[in-house]
Amino acid sequence: MMRNIVFLSIPALREKDLQKLPALNRILLPKGAQATLTPSFPCVTCPVQANLTTGLLPNKHGIIGNAIWSPEKEKLTMWTFTNEAVQQAQLWDLIYHHPDTPRSAVWFALQAVECEAEYVCTHKPIHNPDGTEDLWCWTRYPDLYRELLGEFGHFPLHNYWGPMVNISSANWVVNSAAWLAAKEMPEFFYIYLAYPDYAPQKFGADSPQVDAMLGELNTLLDTLITKFQAAYEDEITWFIAGEYAMTDVNHTVFPNRMLREAGLLKVKEGDGVTPSPIRSIARDYDVFRGELPDWGESDAFAYCDHQFAHVYVKNHDSETIRKVAQLFEKKEGVAEILVGADIEKYGLNHERSGDVILMSEPTSWMAYYWWLDDAKAPDFARRVDIHQKPGYDPCDLFMDFATRSISLDTTVVKASHGAAARDRSQKTVFLTSDARFLPLKELRDVDVFHVIMESTWAK
Repeated sequence: MMRNIVFLSIPALREKDLQKLPALNRILLPKGAQATLTPSFPCVTCPVQANLTTGLLPNKHGIIGNAIWSPEKEKLTMWTFTNEAVQQAQLWDLIYHHPDTPRSAVWFALQAVECEAEYVCTHKPIHNPDGTEDLWCWTRYPDLYRELLGEFGHFPLHNYWGPMVNISSANWVVNSAAWLAAKEMPEFFYIYLAYPDYAPQKFGADSPQVDAMLGELNTLLDTLITKFQAAYEDEITWFIAGEYAMTDVNHTVFPNRMLREAGLLKVKEGDGVTPSPIRSIARDYDVFRGELPDWGESDAFAYCDHQFAHVYVKNHDSETIRKVAQLFEKKEGVAEILVGADIEKYGLNHERSGDVILMSEPTSWMAYYWWLDDAKAPDFARRVDIHQKPGYDPCDLFMDFATRSISLDTTVVKASHGAAARDRSQKTVFLTSDARFLPLKELRDVDVFHVIMESTWAK
């Protein structure tokens, strides 16, 4: 018989934060354990969650960043790809197919849509042709979200990320998960708590605002633990993984501007009539003004994501790859330039990866901007529009509500993540309520899968 397992995945959680999270002592005491956890490069949400839940690196599971570039479609899909994109079985897939037929719940994991768990809930708003959105969540059984809607109202997506992020979205995640736990008691429950991700980026990794956020997180965790312990008749084995840690930044790299100045990236001017070619979601209003990359005429383009970038070269031309790698040599803020065997060293040798991969220094991050004059920035650059922007944009956190526009000043970003975790400050922490399952003091993110799987049917 499978034991009851709750696995929490928490971004930006550091070992030194534990002293401000006394609620976790309810898990650690009296027989728990903790270990230092090293995330694999790139240390960002989608690949790290796939590493944690498959025990494999991107060269096997295919999640090479928070986006997937389709060269044949000339389209970059940010965030919205389904579970089909994960090319290896995850924890809940293996549990689902076990002959003992235990049940799993997956709450707000990235790429959770259409995954093989009995109970799934994740945000998936309905995108209307006119650009508006209707709040909704994807659940494996549509009636489940209708029940959750009746109990808790709509999931507050506008408070989940972006300039209006606050604790209400995390409260919804915790309360809805606890409601399902009390109703169904699935043997395995995965919960992603995204809320800690944003205060460091906006205010700095060790800012007073991060301390305040940790206070809110502690209350949230205390509520979650109390409600789950009340929901289950038998003991719960808890696992908590910090996905990555934030480091303060004071510099920005602009790979696409550099490619453009080298003649490798071409742009075209929008006329306010022609549809934008950069779209994860097709909508009637997606026309553009300003400059956009001209895929057909460009030799290279960089998808930028926090502290790394995949540079895609037309037809994988070896001479252009050489030029791109040479272009970034000894440039401020660039720690490593990965080509060929160097890409393989990090387990990123996959057809979805760029021909060249750039890694930032811990004190720098990479912005997707290609325009050389802010007056020629495309319309969506000043909007919170994750389906148009070909890269993660932390400036979305900085909206001027009077003008309803996003800052293009990248110096407002105070912390980032994604570079290879070499320093202790870039590493995170792994906790369990049962020390028997954690014999090591240091783990990699891919080890977490094996720790949890080995615990599932242990006596």
